[in-house]
Amino acid sequence: MSSRHLRQRRLSRATAALSGRKRGAQPKVVALGGGMGLSASLTALRRITGDLTAVVTVADDGGSSGRLREELGVLPPGDLRKALAALCGDDEWGQTWAQVIQHRFESKGDLHEHAVGNLLIVALWEQLGDHVQALDLVGKLLGAHGRVLPMSAVPLELQALVRGHDQERPDETVTVRGQATVALTPGEVQSVHVVPVDPPAVPEAVAAVLDADWVVLGPGSWFSSVIPHLLVPELLDALVTTKARKVLSLNLAPQPGETDGFSPQRHLEVLGRHAPKLAMDVVLADEAAVPDRESLADAAERLGAAVELAPVASPDGVPIHDPELLAAAYDRIFRMHGRIGPWR
Repeated sequence: MSSRHLRQRRLSRATAALSGRKRGAQPKVVALGGGMGLSASLTALRRITGDLTAVVTVADDGGSSGRLREELGVLPPGDLRKALAALCGDDEWGQTWAQVIQHRFESKGDLHEHAVGNLLIVALWEQLGDHVQALDLVGKLLGAHGRVLPMSAVPLELQALVRGHDQERPDETVTVRGQATVALTPGEVQSVHVVPVDPPAVPEAVAAVLDADWVVLGPGSWFSSVIPHLLVPELLDALVTTKARKVLSLNLAPQPGETDGFSPQRHLEVLGRHAPKLAMDVVLADEAAVPDRESLADAAERLGAAVELAPVASPDGVPIHDPELLAAAYDRIFRMHGRIGPWR
């Protein structure tokens, strides 16, 4: 049997196993990240729990978000919008609204490439003067299956130390500024930090992490979407002290630019360097994306974690997570690795 047919059979079994899954008591889950990686996690997690909170990075400075941020001084709304879209249901209402807020205008004027959802979120911020209240209201309008919170109350600038950014000076290390630039930087990213250095966390985000049964970090752009959460001191303290169990969800492939050539275990090593006190319980990886399982297990053990390998990639061979397979993997982890709250 071909690997494609095998994955399709697994997808069918995963879909069957998840039917009716959200009945009864459910785990409180908090997912941290940004961009398409967080969207993949949320699309999967909303299938297995109705108590779901997304904590989203606010360092984006490109595209529509960057323009709104620069012109109005607001938090970049793009990753928050993507998280809300991912939490929309699969019914007609949910999918219609997901398409509406993701819609981008095409014109020769100032509206070109602005996303409808970005404008809606910023309008409500200005009307209500409260980031969390506005996002809750958008979620209510969409019928979102969960809550979306920014990780910090102020827009952040991501900065990276990059070795070999200039190909003519391969041993030189320079500072690269801006999330959009860091995500595509040539050279090897050594570390990242944010400006301001000690940004305030959103209290509701900290409370959600402390009250969770499970915290999911990743997948996503490692330096520009995943690690920034560890650079907000109050949020990192909550991740270190929470009684929740923690899952680190790895990418299916290195990202061109910031993680070119990274092995799965190197992603763990980088995370450990940025947050030495942070322990994980489970590292989730696609079984086909791990060429050296022993090295990954060793790296996971240094974080206090066990490795769970599962088929979570799309059966068509595209390196994106399949929502049903990823949901089945999370569900299995939540059941096999114990719990904190009385949700079972």
